[in-house]
Parts: sequence; C-alpha cells; structure tokens
Amino acid sequence: MNRRWKSKKSAWVAFIYMVGSKTRKTEVNAMITQEKINGILEGYGKDLKIATLCSHTALQIFYGARQEKIKTIGICTKERMKLYESFPLAKPDEFIVVDDPKEIPADELVARNAVLVPHGSLVEYFGKKLENLAVPILGNRNSLLWERDREKMFEWMKNAGLQIPKTFKPEEIDRPCMVKFSGARGGRGYIIVNSQEELDSRVPDQTGITIQEYLIGIRVYPHYFYSPLSRHGYRAGEGKVELMSMDRRVESNIDEAYRLWAVGLTSKPAFTIVGNEPFVIRESLLTGVMEMGKGVVESADRLFGGIPGPFCIEMICDENLQLSAFEISARIVAGTNLYPGSSPYSVYTHGPGMSTGRRIATELKQAAKEKKLAKIVF
Repeated sequence: MNRRWKSKKSAWVAFIYMVGSKTRKTEVNAMITQEKINGILEGYGKDLKIATLCSHTALQIFYGARQEKIKTIGICTKERMKLYESFPLAKPDEFIVVDDPKEIPADELVARNAVLVPHGSLVEYFGKKLENLAVPILGNRNSLLWERDREKMFEWMKNAGLQIPKTFKPEEIDRPCMVKFSGARGGRGYIIVNSQEELDSRVPDQTGITIQEYLIGIRVYPHYFYSPLSRHGYRAGEGKVELMSMDRRVESNIDEAYRLWAVGLTSKPAFTIVGNEPFVIRESLLTGVMEMGKGVVESADRLFGGIPGPFCIEMICDENLQLSAFEISARIVAGTNLYPGSSPYSVYTHGPGMSTGRRIATELKQAAKEKKLAKIVF
C-alpha cells in the first residue's frame, strides 16, 4: 500500500477512534504530515546522518551506525558529553549541546541531513511534541502516539489478536492489579492494589492511570525489527519481521524480595527497571513469539499506517506456556543494549555482529540507496 495513502488513512482512522474528545481531535490535526516530512527528505543530500538523544540506547545506536559508516549526532547537555566521550567506538561524531535535554533543535538536525531515532528517554522527555516536530523520524510517529495512550495500546493489541490481561475500572477491582501511569517511565511508581479502597488511599490522583490484572509468570521481552523493504524472512504485512534478541528486566525491589523475606523483613514492592538480563526462550515457543510480532505489524498497518523499524512486545509466559502481552514499545528498547554484537537470534538471520542499533543503520542505508526513505521514516 502506498505510504502516503497510509498516512491519510491513519489520520482518518485516528479521527474516528477519537470522536467525542475535542482534545484528541486537536492532537490529530496538529500532527505533521508525511508529505511535509517527504519534502524535507527530498532536500537531503547523500550524507544521511543518524541523530538521537544521548540516553537510553544511544551508545548502541551510535556504535551500530559507525559500523555502517554513517555519521551520527548526539543531542546532549554539556554535563553528559563526558560520559559519551569516554566510549570512543560508541560516541557520536558530533554533539549538539543543549541546555535542557527536553530540547530538540529541529532546524540544526535538518541542516545536517539527520534522521532522528526515537527511544524510551526521547519519548518520555518529548511526548506530544514529537507529533509535529519537523524532523524526519525513523518509523511511524503515529505508533508513538498509540504507545503513549494506553487505551489505544489495548485497542492495538486486541486488533493484533494478542492475549492480554483484563483491565478494570476502580470499582471493578476484585483481584491483585497493577496500577500503571502514562508514558515511558521504566516501571517507576507502578504499584499493586487489591481493592478500590486500597487504590484510593495510595493513588489520590488517578488521572491517566491504567488498572491491569497482575499476571503471574515469567516476563519475556522479545525485540523485533520490521522491514517493509524485503519479504525474505518471516513475512508480515508487505515485508518481514525479524526477531533480533530477547531479555528480561531487573526490577527493584521486587526481584530481590525473596532476600527480604528470607531474613524476616518486608517492603512495599517496587518495579523500577534498573537493568536487563539476557534471555532465550524454549524453541518450541518461537512460533508463537513470531506470530505475535506479525500480528502487531499487520494490526499497525490497519490502524495507523504501519510500524517500520524496531519494537518490543512485553509478555508474560505462564505455567501452561501461554504467552500474554501487556504492553507494546513502538521503538528500540533498552534490553537490546545486552547485544551490541550479536544475540542468539540475530546471528541466525544476519550472522555475527548485528545489533538492533546496527540494524537501524542498515535499514536506513538500504532505504536511502533504493530511494524508499518515505517507507520507513515519518
């Protein structure tokens, strides 16, 4: 399907979805158009550059681009430069220094032929401002809107045919539930409640919260990459979906709770993500993992025009080996930092040396060569 038509279809679908909310209609109207981004791309020369905020997965993104001989730009405060300069193979080729990490100098990036790569910190800092930022962004910025709005995310997961946990209104809570807040907050502030009374006492301001059934099982985070440029592989939509790697997250202090209980101490569980661990799933479950990735890709095509590039489905695997999805991250995730070279999965597709950061660079390189940047950049 033509990407421009997808963009227009995307806005129409989003408009239908948001009927009844004046605020949300305004959000759709404010989003920059694919046509304007295409116009910016037409002004770019041969020397395409990759830019991102110096945080989250920036080291991996810069290192992967360096492997593909693509120049990079790090958006950074003066204080953060010291950290990135200390990794010579993963520092950006140039810095754009800002006073506030919530600033994106759009004109400077466009003047340098830059494509902006979104990650969790960038999405958290910039939020809605990404919708009308006049800089080409890897992927489909509509997907970041759908990721940020949990109601839309659940609609997306249902449309993809994923098994998902039940969600509740406060008065419906009848079992352990996780209370989540909006945005890419890395698990910060999430709590478990068992009743409306407990919710009211612990969360006075309930604006924008999501109440989700607490699932018991192993957390599994597969990292995917969707390319609409080739159908050689696990077919999805007009292209292919790749399994790049997998992780599980280390959350404080819930992952160390057994140590407290062993010595007779108690503490309120906290789910703030402090790191990631490598993970390999049973090979017999890989078909289900790949089909879930395919479902998310094809659902994104139907709902808002696609999801080219990296994404992650956050899952629970229960004792019956059933996979349930509880979130989608519509961009590169921090768990990919475990694999700056190869993972137990990417090596079977690309051979040694392919990280998600490098995969981003190879996709941009191929799209630029084939004059198909509009298929993967918005």
